[in-house]
Amino acid sequence: MDFIIDAIVEWLKGLLVDGIMGNLDGLFDNVNQSVGDIAVQVGTTPADWNAGVFSMIRQLSETVVLPIAGIILTFVATYELIQMLIDRNNLHDVDTWMFFKWTFKTFVAVMILANTFTIALAVFDVSQHVIQQSAGIIQSGTEITPEVMDSLRTELEAMDVGPLLGLWLQSFLVQLTMIALNIVIFVIVYGRMIEIYLLTSLAPIPFATVSNRETGHVGQNYFRSLFAVGFQGFLIMVCIAIYAVLIQSIAVDGDPMGAIWGCVGYTVLLCFTLFKTGSLSKSIFGAH
Repeated sequence: MDFIIDAIVEWLKGLLVDGIMGNLDGLFDNVNQSVGDIAVQVGTTPADWNAGVFSMIRQLSETVVLPIAGIILTFVATYELIQMLIDRNNLHDVDTWMFFKWTFKTFVAVMILANTFTIALAVFDVSQHVIQQSAGIIQSGTEITPEVMDSLRTELEAMDVGPLLGLWLQSFLVQLTMIALNIVIFVIVYGRMIEIYLLTSLAPIPFATVSNRETGHVGQNYFRSLFAVGFQGFLIMVCIAIYAVLIQSIAVDGDPMGAIWGCVGYTVLLCFTLFKTGSLSKSIFGAH
């Protein structure tokens, strides 16, 4: 009779072990793939990320927003000319060089407005170069190695049915948690690129205000925002580098499920820091 009970227990243990490993096998692969894709996504320029979306944004900017920016620039240039004349004792102290100065400033403003997209993309080319150069800081992989999973199975096979049942429930919760974290990582990375497209779509309007002292703060803040969202990618790379070091320091000896929850904790920490990169980058560059 005992051998029947032992056989049932072994069958239950095998079933629970397979269930736990089934919940965990491939689970971290999805998150690890998402983490690995971050380096590729943040290191891609807007033009290369999605050619179709980029073409649409550029067409909208040049055909819809640029004419409005031209009207704004006309108003700004006219307002500046009036202010320049009024400041000179209501036309009593008018010098010819004033008109040359105004003409030159207006010419430069028109050239800047005509090359809005080129200037905006140049900012992201600079940040792209920095991100690519920083890619070497990730010295180790972010994946959970097969050795860790094999060690986990060995630990599980040595446990009794009761603890295995509890671990199975925990592994199910881990599965749900990691799926949610995978979605969060996707939203953060792709949301940044959507923000870049939204910023560049309206680029002509703040560019039209750069030449004037009173309205120039709009364009200056826009430039800060461009640099902030561009160099946010660098901060994301730093977060991945820290995550890679932490995830490789986990050991499963003696507490396999604790190690798995440790991985979950580090992934939650990664998501939190990824969320903070946007506000941190804006605070560094003074954008608001």
